[in-house]
Amino acid sequence: MMGSYGAWGWLALGLMLIAVEVLVFPGGFPLWIGLAALVMAGVASLVTLPWEGELVLFGLLAIAASIAAWRMNYRKGRTDAADGLHDRVEALVGRSFALETAIEGGFGRIRVDDTSWRVTGADAPAGTKVRIVGVDGATLRVERG
Repeated sequence: MMGSYGAWGWLALGLMLIAVEVLVFPGGFPLWIGLAALVMAGVASLVTLPWEGELVLFGLLAIAASIAAWRMNYRKGRTDAADGLHDRVEALVGRSFALETAIEGGFGRIRVDDTSWRVTGADAPAGTKVRIVGVDGATLRVERG
């Protein structure tokens, strides 16, 4: 008796959590717990377990689903809007530009397209050709050349 009722309850919980994911928290966590509940519905329809056993099994399934979600979403590395910016800055390494302002006290500026970048390197007058050799945060490291 509990097995068939339990299966329907797990099915309802799983569908409700997936609906919450789709309608309220897209990209969030309820999907994975909902999938664990759907698997639990299948188990409960095949095997009659005491309610305590169902809860323990559901907890284990939820943990396994959470680990699977973490591996799929975070193991490869999260991406955000700043990632593309960093790649563009790294792409400047090796390119040469003329100093927009002199490097004095270790710092100056170059112009790359429509952006002025802070640079660090050996002191040099404005107009000197410099090559970007590295990136320190938002500051480009340059050498003459």
